[in-house]
Amino acid sequence: MKSSKKLFKESFVIKESNCTVLCDKKTGIDIARESISRHREDLENYAIENPLFLSSFEPIHVVDGPLIVKLMANFAKKANVGPIAAVAGVLADLAVSDMINEDCEVAVVENGGEVSAMSNIPIDVMLSAGDISLSNFFCFRLTVFPIGIATSSGRFSHAFSFGEAEAATTFCKTAGLADAASTAVCNVVKGNKYSDAINRGIDTARSISDVDGVLIIYHDFIGTFGKIPQLIKVKSEK
Repeated sequence: MKSSKKLFKESFVIKESNCTVLCDKKTGIDIARESISRHREDLENYAIENPLFLSSFEPIHVVDGPLIVKLMANFAKKANVGPIAAVAGVLADLAVSDMINEDCEVAVVENGGEVSAMSNIPIDVMLSAGDISLSNFFCFRLTVFPIGIATSSGRFSHAFSFGEAEAATTFCKTAGLADAASTAVCNVVKGNKYSDAINRGIDTARSISDVDGVLIIYHDFIGTFGKIPQLIKVKSEK
């Protein structure tokens, strides 16, 4: 991640959460770290009594629970996937919300590839999906906020996927929904008929309420739907 002016940036790991934070205040880093740690603990405590919440591939109805659980359940229901599909994005959203509440004007959190951002300046976020030809070659220039970006991959991600896409990147107002939606999209992108597979992914994205756009890469074929941030070529360093 980068921006047009100098900001504070730091990466850290909290258990499975591998995060990079960008903000205009140094205190924002600590706020994000504390937020992710606190909400992770809430989720872990809930899962002790409700283990299916983290293992189900289908939505789970939640009557009562901490905020992170309610958000994960809501986004999973919208995308028709298991709640775990939204966890990284929801943690990023919650951290950004906490940073904004403490008067940060630039608050960007990347959690395992899922990005939540609020900013008063443009922010560039790199497209990264393993060793595909476009990976680390283009970035998205973000100018409209809030925005959530998530990428699911059937080839390069550590997360489970039923699909085979190199990358299914979704764009929403929240990273939590983008996270769940990218999983749903990637799940249906498979098979030897590449254009049909991409069209299935696009149809899935269209069917999910509040998905603003999607970019799908499958065997070097690309399909898009909706509003996609501007793509900027990354300058090579020599």
